[in-house]
Amino acid sequence: MRYDALPYERIRNLRVDADLTQEAIAQVLGVKQNTYSQYEIGVSRYPVEVLIKLAVFHNTSIDYLVGLTDEPKPYRRKS
Repeated sequence: MRYDALPYERIRNLRVDADLTQEAIAQVLGVKQNTYSQYEIGVSRYPVEVLIKLAVFHNTSIDYLVGLTDEPKPYRRKS
């Protein structure tokens, strides 16, 4: 079953633009490569904790990752 609620291509594009493998991102997230692959193709929904880690890692906002904005620059974060 494929979920179309989130724009999964954004996490793939960020990874590819950073010249990183799925395995490298999976290690950052603390998941298996197969799990990350499922996030990237939309087979599995990623949890909020994963969104936070991805946003921090890629220096973007969760709003950008989920398609609420096309602006990848993050908001000012709490210290």
